[in-house]
Formats: sequence, C-alpha cells, structure tokens
Amino acid sequence: MPRKILFAAVVFLLSATTLFSQSLQNLVHQPPDGAGIGFLLTDGTVLYQGGAESDWWKLTPDINGSYVNGTWARMANLPAGYVPDAFASAVLADGRLVITGGEYLNNNFTLTNLGAIYDPAKNTWTNLPAPSSWPFIGDSPSAVLPNGLFLVGNKLAKSMAALNPKTLTWTVLPETGKSDFNAEEGWTLLADGSVLTMDVKNAPNSERLNTATRTWSTAGSTIVDLHSPSPFGCLPFGPNGKYCYYPPGEIGPAILRPDGTVYATGSNSSTGSGAGHTAIYDTKTGKWTVGPDFPNGDNAGDSFAALLPNGDVLVEGFLASYLWDGTSLTQTLPTPGSLLMLPTGQVLVGGSEVYNPAGTYQAGWAPTITSVSTSVSRGSTYKISGTQFNGLSQAAAFGDEYETATNYPLVRITNTASGHVFYAKTHNHSTMGVATGSKIVSTNFDVPATMETGASTLEVVANGIPSAPVSITVN
Repeated sequence: MPRKILFAAVVFLLSATTLFSQSLQNLVHQPPDGAGIGFLLTDGTVLYQGGAESDWWKLTPDINGSYVNGTWARMANLPAGYVPDAFASAVLADGRLVITGGEYLNNNFTLTNLGAIYDPAKNTWTNLPAPSSWPFIGDSPSAVLPNGLFLVGNKLAKSMAALNPKTLTWTVLPETGKSDFNAEEGWTLLADGSVLTMDVKNAPNSERLNTATRTWSTAGSTIVDLHSPSPFGCLPFGPNGKYCYYPPGEIGPAILRPDGTVYATGSNSSTGSGAGHTAIYDTKTGKWTVGPDFPNGDNAGDSFAALLPNGDVLVEGFLASYLWDGTSLTQTLPTPGSLLMLPTGQVLVGGSEVYNPAGTYQAGWAPTITSVSTSVSRGSTYKISGTQFNGLSQAAAFGDEYETATNYPLVRITNTASGHVFYAKTHNHSTMGVATGSKIVSTNFDVPATMETGASTLEVVANGIPSAPVSITVN
C-alpha cells in the first residue's frame, strides 16, 4: 500500500475510534417547554429558560445522580415585563443566578437594560436595576472575576460596570486602554485573574484586562481574522427606533484549556460564506499561533463551546460539532443547542440529551480536599478547603452573550450502603478564579436535611472533574 494511502487509513481509523467511543443519550423526560439557555446551580440542579422566555424549569438528577433520568419542575417566572433573549449572565459565588440585559425583549430588538437575580433557596426573581447612566445593555459580554464581582461590558461603548453581589450595587468603570467598543465580544477569564478578549470591530487585535488596575492593553494580533463582516447596516432600537446600532460582525467562542492555551474560534471569514478561522493564545508566552480552519467550510460564529474533562474543546459549528484536542480539529457527534458541563463529566445539550465524551482527565487537574469535617449533620453548614475547587477554566463560552461558566465547586455526597447520590448546596466560595494551582481555597456546603444518614463519601467536583473521595458520616 502506498505510504500516503496507509497514513490516510491510519488517520481515518483513529478518528473513527474516537467518534465511536462517544455517545449521545436522550433524557428520559424532555423539557416541558423546550430549553434555551441553562445554568448549573450549586446544588447540582440545572435551571433552564423555557420557550416562552419568561418561564424557567429545573432539572433535578435522580437518586442515583443520573441527569438522563432526571425530572423537571416549574420554577418562578421572571418579573413582569422582563422577557429577554440573549443576555449577560452568571452563577455568583453565593449561589444566586444573575441575568442582565437582553438583545431582545418580548421578541423585539431593544437592547434592554432590565435585569434580575434568582435566589434558588427562595425560588424568587428580584428586579436588578441597570448601572447608572446605562439606558441599554443588550447582549453584552460578562464574567465573574476572582473576587466575586460580576463584570459587564457596555455593548455600545468601551466602559464596563461591576456588580457587588453583597450590596447589589453597580460601579461604572472607565474605558482605560480599551481598543474598541464591547459589542459582540466574548470574555475569557485567565489563571492570573485577567480577562482576554478578541476584538470584533478592531479585529484581528486582541486585548487583555488587568482586573487589578482595571486597564486594557493589547494582547497582540490573532494573526487570522476571527470575526465575520456584518451584512447589516443600521438596526433601529430604543424608543420608536430612534437609535441605530451598526453591528461589527460576529465571532466564535474561546475556551481556556488545562495546558494554559486559549482556543479561539471564528465566524465565517467573509459575509455569508467562508470557513471560520481559529487561533491559539499561549497565556504563558503571550503569543498567538494560527489554528486550523473549520472543516466542511463551517464556522462557529455565535455558537457554544464547552471544555471536556479530558481537556478537549467541544465546539458547535453551523453544520456539525467538532473537537479540538490541542493539535487537530475533527468532526464529532452532532450537539445542536446550548452546551453545559455537568458534574458527571457529561455535557447537557439543549436540555434534551447528554453527550458522553471519550477519555478522562489527568490526575493533576482534579480538585483536592485538604480539610473537611468527617462527621456532619443534616441541615447544617460546613466549610471545606482544598485546591483547584474552581477548575482550570470557565469551561463554557459563546460568541458574546449566553455566559454559562461552571468554574465553582459542587459537593457530592454518596451514601455507602445505598449508593444514592446527594448534592450539598455550596456557597460563599473564597474565590471565583480559575486554575488556582496549589493555593488553598474554600467553600461552604449545606448538608441536605432529607438525605440518608450513615457512612458516606464526599467529593468536590469542578467542571465535571471530581476530587478523590473522603469518608464521612452523616448524622
């Protein structure tokens, strides 16, 4: 057999082996009103926005910890008048969910500045006022900083605002050093606490925010253009459509991987056509290199990506889904819909099925437990300490809005006799930083009042990767 043909055959077989080792499973119980964007809450449940957009539904895993066999329950509606789509969002360190803005309100392009906070303990939404002097928010980039502040970019300008979760007050921050306005950008939290973004309007420039000094500086050219030129002119918004928004185009998601590189993906390379480019940023050297274009002439503009436990990035194109393993970009099983990493190591796809990835994590990526009470009581709260409780990445990204990061610890308790699984709600994490290494971090967890007593094991899970279990007794 000629060498080129032999090589091609080997590559095909390796790709086929990887593909066949993955699988998709439909949830036994499908979401009652569809499932748009979903968030992993710190008690192990998942909260999804329903098809009506004001309605929300909670998926609870079964007694064996299975999300495939989980059940749905209707949760509280958003405050009256706030029916948003494409908003900035995050699960906060205290366990609440914040959403703000929305590109659409009641299916109308408005760039609304409304917002709300969800308290899982009370099952209530509370109105969240906009930052002062911000009449519009829309689909803005956002991220929770290591200190717990929720940072949102002003879509129509270069400024930002930081929400203090304790006081629910905003601080408007200057645009110091920002190259272009924040529209259509995505923000990636890095290990040093800085935030990386790839410019859309000023592509192929990238920028890095020093969160201590609150100043932006260039992170260099992405070399290839990751944004797609916009085919639109003026998009009217505001009262009676008196304002014009000129979209700068779209861009794909960017994910921090365990090796310290950021995999950044692009939208189509020309209006309406052309394969999307990709680029890799090395956070240790501050250098960009060019990645492979999407196969099939595909692209990832405004689409979801998730970091798998094995370190691969699962990214959705418009035609197919792909895996980036740090070397190659290959097609995988189709995963249409939002992507959310579960504590089981599976990816919840569109609220209707789970993607079971191949491979596993390296031991050094797992959280470790250094201190926890070995005897706990139902209904009580305890502190737990250790390393890498927040994982090595936010583990989720979109082109700009739809932020569903899972870089916070979950506590999973398994009863030894029955094998039944219980999640203890975590809150007040000492940090929301990623890749914290050997630094000792902590969180608090509430032992469920109705869980089974007796000998059990406890794990901390971050981004689908569990710690080694420790033995405890539940009283």
